[in-house]
Amino acid sequence: MPNRLAHETSPYLLQHADNPVDWWPWSAEAFAAARERGVPVLLSVGYSSCHWCHVMAHESFEDEATAALMNEHFVNIKVDREERPDVDAVYMEAVQAATGQGGWPMTVFLTADAEPFYFGTYFPPEPRHGMPSFPQVLDGVRRAWTDRRDEVGEVAGKIVRDLSERQLAVGDGRCPGEEELSKALLGLTRDYDATHGGFGGAPKFPPSMVIEFLLRHHARTGSEGALQMAADTCERMARGGIHDQLGGGFARYSVDREWVVPHFEKMLYDNALLCRVYAHLWRATGSDLARRVALETADFMVRELRTNEGGFASALDADSEDATGRLVEGAYYVWTPAQLREVLGEADGDLAAVYFGVTEEGTFEEGASVLQLPQGDGGVVADASRIAAVRERLLAARAERPAPGRDDKVVAAWNGLAIAALAETGALFDRPDLVAAAVGAADLLVRLHMDDRARLARTSKDGHVGANAGVLEDYADVAEGFLALASVTGEGVWLEFAGFLLDHVLAQFVDPESGALYDTASDGERLIRRPQDPTDNAAPSGWTAAAGALLSYAAHTGAAPHREAAERALGVVKALGPRVPRFIGHGLAVAEAAVDGPREVAVAGEVGGALHRAALLGTAPGAVVAAGPPDGELPLLAGRSLVDGRETAYVCRGFVCDRPTTDAEELAETLGTPR
Repeated sequence: MPNRLAHETSPYLLQHADNPVDWWPWSAEAFAAARERGVPVLLSVGYSSCHWCHVMAHESFEDEATAALMNEHFVNIKVDREERPDVDAVYMEAVQAATGQGGWPMTVFLTADAEPFYFGTYFPPEPRHGMPSFPQVLDGVRRAWTDRRDEVGEVAGKIVRDLSERQLAVGDGRCPGEEELSKALLGLTRDYDATHGGFGGAPKFPPSMVIEFLLRHHARTGSEGALQMAADTCERMARGGIHDQLGGGFARYSVDREWVVPHFEKMLYDNALLCRVYAHLWRATGSDLARRVALETADFMVRELRTNEGGFASALDADSEDATGRLVEGAYYVWTPAQLREVLGEADGDLAAVYFGVTEEGTFEEGASVLQLPQGDGGVVADASRIAAVRERLLAARAERPAPGRDDKVVAAWNGLAIAALAETGALFDRPDLVAAAVGAADLLVRLHMDDRARLARTSKDGHVGANAGVLEDYADVAEGFLALASVTGEGVWLEFAGFLLDHVLAQFVDPESGALYDTASDGERLIRRPQDPTDNAAPSGWTAAAGALLSYAAHTGAAPHREAAERALGVVKALGPRVPRFIGHGLAVAEAAVDGPREVAVAGEVGGALHRAALLGTAPGAVVAAGPPDGELPLLAGRSLVDGRETAYVCRGFVCDRPTTDAEELAETLGTPR
C-alpha cells in the first residue's frame, strides 16, 4: 500500500511512495506525531537524479526488515532538496560542521523540535569500508534515545546554539573595486589547471560563473589572461566526456580532472548557465566551437527538458537500464568499439571509434567509453558531412536504448536561468524559436507560479503548483530571466514583472540594518536557523543573483533603492572575492558590471534591427538594453528620439549619456572595445 508520499507532486518523493517505510513529507504533523509517540525523527534528504540516493533507497528503504526498524522506532520524513532548499541548507550546515563533509542522500536524526543530534550521508546495508551498516546506525540511535535521552537533548541543544551563534561576515557594504577584482583574478590564476582547463583537481565542476567573470573582466580591462583561461576551459569541457557529443548538453561534473568521465546526471541549471557562457564566449571571440556548443545546449534543453506546459524539467537521471535490464550509471551514453561497428558498419564504426576516443580498454567501466573529442578530430581526416551523418546515426541508435528518468518538476529559479539563456542565445544567433521557448517558460511562471501579489511558488509539476514558497534564488533568477526577455523582445511587461519580484526581495529578504540577504522570506516557515549563504555553488546563490538582478533593474529604471541594495549586497563579494574567488564567481561577475556602470543602452527604433542587434552583441559587462519606438514603454526609451529620422542608439552610464549614434559599427565599437 502506498505511503503518505503518494499525495506529493515531487518526482523524488513519489519514487518512495511504494516503500515499506511509513514516510511523511516535511510537515508540522510529522513532528507532532514524533512528539506524541516519544520517538526521534529520521530525516532523509535527496533528489531525483541522485545516484547514491537511488542506491540507498534500493538497499535500505525497499527492504522490509530495515523499514520495520524505521517504522517502529522513528517518524520518517523524506525531503526533496530541490523543493525545500531551505531545509536542506540548514541541516547540511549542521552535517558539515559535525563531520567536515556533506552530500546526498543526507541522513539526519532530529528531536521532535527539529533539533539535530546525529548525522550522516549514505549508509550501506552492511558494514563496509569502515562504515557502519544502516541497521547498526538505527539501532545505535534508538539505544541512545532510550538510554541517554538527556544527553541526546543536550547535544541537540548545543548544535542549535552553535549554529545560531555563527555570524556571517557581510563586508563593509561597499562594492568591490578594481583592486579586489584584480586580486580575485590573481587567485583564480593560481588555482587554474593550465593543462586541462578549469580550477582545482578532481572532481571538477563546470565553472560557469567564474568563466562569466573572466569574460566580463576581459571585456572591461582587456586582460588576455582572463580570456585565455575562459576560452581554454570552455574548449576542454566541450571536447570532454562531460559534454554529450551526440545530443548536446552537459553532465553535472567530471569525476576526473581531464573532463573525461562525467557523473552522468544532467541538470537544468548547469545547462542554462553553460549555454549562456558559450554564447557570451562566442560574442567575445567569434569561436565556431562556442557557437556550436551554445546552440546544441539550447536545443538539448528544448528537446529533452521542456514540459508539456512550456516550462523546463529539473534533470535527467544518471542511471538507466543496460542491455541486461540492470540500472546502471551512464548506460545510456557509453559505447564500445563493437557497438559502434554494429550501428555504423566496419568503416564508419572504426572512424567513429578514433574520432570519439572509444577504445577497446574503455575510458569508463566494463570496457565502455564515454564519447569525447580528445584531439579535436581524433587525428581522423574526415569531411564534416560524414561526421554529421555518423553523429545522426549514433543519436538515433541511442534513442532506442532505455532512457534515463526525467525529474519533471519545474523549479522557478532554474527556469529563470533557462529563460535568460534561451532568450539571449536566440537573439544572438537569430533563432526566434529559442526566444519563443523562453517566452513560453516565462508565461508559465507568471500564470502558475506567481500569485496575485506576485509571490512565487518554488515548484510545479504537470501544471499543478507546489505548496512550497519560493526562496531568494527563485525571485532573483526569475527576475533575471524576465530582464533578459525585456532586453531581447522590447516588451515592457517583463520589466514590470521583474520589478514586482525585486520589490519582494527588498521587503522580505534583505536585512535593513546590514544589507545582508536571507535565503527565506521574513514571513516564511521558521526553521532552527534562517538560512543565509552568499557563496555560489553549482548555481548562483540567491544573494549574488539578487545583487545582479537588482543592479540591472536599477540600470533600466533608475530606481535608487534597488541600486543601493545591490551595492550593499556586493559588500560580501568585496570580502570574499580576493580570498575564495572560485566560490563567488557570480558575485564577481556582478561586481564587474557595477564597476563598468553597467552601461544603459537605449535603441530608439526597430526591435531586432541592426542597432538593437549591435547592442545585444556588445560585451560591456552587464549592459542593459532597451529597444523600441521613441518614447516607448521601456523607461530607458523615455525622451529618446530619432536622429535625422533614423534609428538611434543612446549609451549611458548612471544616466549620463554619450553622443547618440545611428551607426551600428560605431555602437559595436563603443560596447565591445575593452577599456
